Amino acid sequence: MKLGIVISAAEAETAWNALRLANFAKKQGDEVGVFFMGSGVDSVETEDKRFDVKAQAEDFRRAGGKLLACGTCLKLREREGSAVCPLSTMKDLYELVRDSDRVVSF
Repeated sequence: MKLGIVISAAEAETAWNALRLANFAKKQGDEVGVFFMGSGVDSVETEDKRFDVKAQAEDFRRAGGKLLACGTCLKLREREGSAVCPLSTMKDLYELVRDSDRVVSF
């Protein structure tokens, strides 16, 4: 299955759970892509010992998962892309949605 996950929430617990799902699906052999948009681009930088979003994102990336982040959303926050949140476009989001069998948003 091809699973698309859109994270638009900055709350650490929400983003952490979304990435836990991404990691679990990846381990099941699914192709998974994650797109951060809106305040969701901030979730990777959130510091919360209980919900380590950055560690989940890095585990996902190391497992071969596809991470993308809205370039416009990052620029509005005066931030640049990174390995965990690479600068992406609306075209990338469209292709993730178009090519996925299922899309979930958090």
